[in-house]
Amino acid sequence: MKGFIDDANYSVGLLDEGTNLGNVIDNYVYEHTLTGKNAFFVGDLGKIVKKHSQWQNIVAQIKPFYTVKCNSTPAVLEILAALGTGFACSSKTEMALVQELGVSPENIIYISPCKQVSQIKYAAKVGVNILTCDNEVELKKIARNHPNAKVLLHIATEDNIGGEEGNMKFGTTLKNCRHLLECAKELDVQIIGVKFHVSSACKESQVYVHALSDARCVFDMAGEFGFTMNMLDIGGGFTGTQFQLEEVNHVISPLLDVYFPEGSGIKIISEPGSYYVSSAFTLAVNIIAKKVVENKFSSGVGKTGSDEPAFMYYLNDGVYGSFASKLSEDLNTIPEVHKKYKEDEPLFTSSLWGPSCDELDQIVENCLLPELNVGDWLIFDNMGADSLHEPSAFNDFQKPAIYYMMSYSDWYEMQDAGITSDTMIKNFFMPSCIHLSQEDSFSTEA
Repeated sequence: MKGFIDDANYSVGLLDEGTNLGNVIDNYVYEHTLTGKNAFFVGDLGKIVKKHSQWQNIVAQIKPFYTVKCNSTPAVLEILAALGTGFACSSKTEMALVQELGVSPENIIYISPCKQVSQIKYAAKVGVNILTCDNEVELKKIARNHPNAKVLLHIATEDNIGGEEGNMKFGTTLKNCRHLLECAKELDVQIIGVKFHVSSACKESQVYVHALSDARCVFDMAGEFGFTMNMLDIGGGFTGTQFQLEEVNHVISPLLDVYFPEGSGIKIISEPGSYYVSSAFTLAVNIIAKKVVENKFSSGVGKTGSDEPAFMYYLNDGVYGSFASKLSEDLNTIPEVHKKYKEDEPLFTSSLWGPSCDELDQIVENCLLPELNVGDWLIFDNMGADSLHEPSAFNDFQKPAIYYMMSYSDWYEMQDAGITSDTMIKNFFMPSCIHLSQEDSFSTEA
């Protein structure tokens, strides 16, 4: 198709004025209906640019190090590299992916809490020197295998009030920090800062107050041992909404001014992941099977069931594929029916299932939908985080295709953000190619 800029791995569609995400989805639903009805993603790279602009406007004092495991698709990594973010990597594979883009080792941190020796050695070999650590065993592994390591002590936070079992699985206690600092001194490992992480499930922003206070204590403690501390990593947990980012900034900004003031030589970083990518990707799935079952959900006061039928719909993607995060957390998106239906059309209790027929492969337990048929499409937005990875071979379903897009206005906004032709973005966006003629525009027939 003309109007696409091709790369070895992906292409990006540049949209004319008046063409939107819905038109793109319509086009690919039409194509996939003709060619096999496989699930697919549409990625709006312009939304990533907007998220970066939002970050710069609200928390410019904090440098983002994008969490690669959240979404490691090449287009995402390349756009973020061009925007100047750092990268938080959990494995050798992720470090290699980022370095292939020309990202300097100084802009990469190795954050896995449980590191393989071979991967520590790899980090040392390629010059990735900043690592996180929360226990003595990891510290000794780092000491033996990475002579130039600069370590961030990962401290635990008290975010169990956020609905999770707390963040005590990883991160050491304040009490244990002194012991780790003593060990680091004996092992001749350089401690340069502190990391903490507040879960996105935590609704109490005051957790940051305690975490920053604890971090300052560790900085002071490290000073007693002669360590020069110059980095604070406030982790991830950013949901992507402007409101949450502003709320967090409202809490931490005055504390940073007190504990880690500008001019103190301390660099403040963070590890946003889903913040950047969640809203940028939309998933389209097809109904491959359907069952009519008894409606077990209450339909009113005093009722335990309903005379109306309920429907089980089986989709061509599930928790062993793009909905893998559903196994550990609630789905944060509502399915939308692609086909048009009447406003007064009756809605029925429905559940959505993946293709494996496994009892764990439930995507949505209960929702209200019009009666659908095999071959109909459902659309899920906010699917950019923890969903684009290799699917299980359980039922031999194909990995969903990914179609990238960006509007003219977002392309220009990206240039306004400082992206020039000298950066790596030129590898897939060429200014001379951004005009789509009428016959190259996305078809909206469905």
